[in-house]
Amino acid sequence: MSAVNRMALKLLPLDPKDHGTQRCRIGPEIFSYLKAKIGAPLRITLHGFGECLCTAWPRKDLCNGYIQLDLKCTNVGLTKLELAPKTIDATQISILACSKLRKVTVRVVLSNLKAKQDSPEIALQDTVKDLLKNVYFSVNHVVSVTSVGTPILYIEILATDPLKIDAGYITSKTSVCIKEVISMEQYEHLSAKESLGMSVAGMDDLRTSLKELIALPLQYPKTFTKLGLSCPRGILLVGPPGVGKTLLVRAVAKDVGASLLCINGPAIHSARPGESEENLRRLFEQASQSYSGRPNVLFIDEIDSLCPKRGGSNNAPENRVVAQLLTLMDGIHSTTKMIIVGATNRPGALDPALRRPGRFDREVVIGTPTLTQRKAILEVLTACMPTSSDVDLAKLAEITTGYVGADLTALCREAAMQALRLSCLGSVKNICMAHFYESFKKIQPSSFRSSVGLTDCKCVLWEQIGGLENVKLQLQQSIEWPMKFPEAFVRMGLTLPKGILLYGPPGCAKTTLVKAAATSCHCSFLSISGADLFSPYVGDSEKIVAQVFRQARASAPAIVFLDEIDSILGSRSVGHTGHGVQERVLSVLLNELDGVGVKVTERRGDTQLLMEEHQKNEGDEKLELQEICNRGVLIVAATNRPDILDDALMRPGRLDRIIYIPPPDEKARLSILKIYTENTPTDSDVSLENLAALTNLFSGADLEILCKEAALLALQENELEATSVKHEHYLKSLQFVKPSIEPKDLEIYERLFKKQHLT
Repeated sequence: MSAVNRMALKLLPLDPKDHGTQRCRIGPEIFSYLKAKIGAPLRITLHGFGECLCTAWPRKDLCNGYIQLDLKCTNVGLTKLELAPKTIDATQISILACSKLRKVTVRVVLSNLKAKQDSPEIALQDTVKDLLKNVYFSVNHVVSVTSVGTPILYIEILATDPLKIDAGYITSKTSVCIKEVISMEQYEHLSAKESLGMSVAGMDDLRTSLKELIALPLQYPKTFTKLGLSCPRGILLVGPPGVGKTLLVRAVAKDVGASLLCINGPAIHSARPGESEENLRRLFEQASQSYSGRPNVLFIDEIDSLCPKRGGSNNAPENRVVAQLLTLMDGIHSTTKMIIVGATNRPGALDPALRRPGRFDREVVIGTPTLTQRKAILEVLTACMPTSSDVDLAKLAEITTGYVGADLTALCREAAMQALRLSCLGSVKNICMAHFYESFKKIQPSSFRSSVGLTDCKCVLWEQIGGLENVKLQLQQSIEWPMKFPEAFVRMGLTLPKGILLYGPPGCAKTTLVKAAATSCHCSFLSISGADLFSPYVGDSEKIVAQVFRQARASAPAIVFLDEIDSILGSRSVGHTGHGVQERVLSVLLNELDGVGVKVTERRGDTQLLMEEHQKNEGDEKLELQEICNRGVLIVAATNRPDILDDALMRPGRLDRIIYIPPPDEKARLSILKIYTENTPTDSDVSLENLAALTNLFSGADLEILCKEAALLALQENELEATSVKHEHYLKSLQFVKPSIEPKDLEIYERLFKKQHLT
């Protein structure tokens, strides 16, 4: 029996005479192994494709090692023999117990709408009963009809009595109940072959609320009328590209059992005047004709391209389409079980007349996936991938801030490609964490592809910065701790600060510190300079600032780094008129820091309320706490001229923490010198302690230049054949490498530092 158990049966094409007979032709060895009789019901499982129910029949040539299947009764996952594997193991075949059925509930699929209208219910019921005779089937299986002269294509088994059966058949006493009669077009929407669970992973709450908005008015219109409520006619989905708006609608339509009809712009627009409106009317009429006791969802994807704002003289065709859609939506009768769903990522470009109550009554915002949602999406995406034990999905969810569902899909696909390349296109080994890290170099968040400034920075570790231990601690407390220790911050009622100002002499690692903070906390990073913001056109600079904050809010938590902020923002002193571009940019920045002008479609929830909820519920996960603590945008600014910044920018609530970056002391200089000489071969006589004592007022940048000049001197003296750097080379470099910090410059920083601590 063990040899038969491991036997691989080759799948051969079916004999045309066996089509529609539900026969499975097998050899005598499998008959003996299954202990089956001729005509016994069998279940054949095809891994990854579904299963089918057949009856056992011997092969005419009595050969072993072959199998032929008739797919008369299959589950929804398998509809074509071409999809099946080429071989089947004997373990995939099992014999079933068969029961007589008292009642069976079915859904009948007809060829077209005309056949649906011409088929009387009684005659259809008798026809279905005749077609199911001598057929073994089970719940959630579909029986294909091959008889000529009937409009019936499929019979889907919805329920049986008795309930729990392996296989059943009907008799003359079996009652056949037709729950629903649908057309082939409607059936294709209901039996979509793609897995919708992946598309809506992490959006269960949104899926439930959208299901209520669609299902309740369609299923209980009379109840709404009694309560004096008008059923919503339209729902508008708003969200960034790739977040899953279209697939969410398809999943909800399948959940509520609604017929889904999709409309896209290219199918509507036509070059001939009036033809676009005619196409739109035809689609609405088609949606109304498909109504037969079932709710209908008319889905308009990218509705902003179909119905842009009216008013321009050059947009006459689009204006007519908008007017036609408004008329059709107003003409929907209150008793009609049809609802319009639109999707867009540019709600501001949509005509305002569509967004009033009575047309698109509700607007559902689908934001960029949060931390918990990204983890749920990654769990579904990696469920069928051969991943190794070192793959940490929680870690991947943390470092994929700003990624939408489409980005995460591309990330996982690229990680699989990395594993395939490293295996030399042979057998693919398990996908490990290193493959995911490598894929980050190619897959960036789609929301940052058109962003302003730099969205990526070179990875810098805290250990690569010498000295400044107190400054590092303050930055870690402000940026890193809320993300890595959210429980402590929630327990103490602390939130992320809105802004941090780093000031100090040039070359003292202000920019490097920000990069190290961004590297350690894995949040979105946008670096903005004056060249990115300023524009020769009036008003463009202010729009760019608003755009930067809009992109950062969509990918929160995020750090917006303003280097040399004194060159970007001007001070509104008494002598200025207040009409300069710097003053206007400052005004917009202050409003953004205060949260003024944040659109409803960008809000991510009330942080304080969520914190209170989590304080009451101690069993919540760490990911949810991280999501709550890091819902904002953090401004990190750097300057070496803090005295010219506007006072309104420096108050608490805007730039909360003001951190002084002093020039390195002797201990810090020694640490910096060790870092810069780590990869340089030095002679035994080199005394870094002596160099640290001789380099008073040297910044970190000055010390880096000092080490480079010493190495160049060693190469110069030995005609490019030097093997090490001597102490005398460093001393010679000190003769022409001078400190960039003047004692008088430090007075300004020390005065501001004392003022800050005294107040």
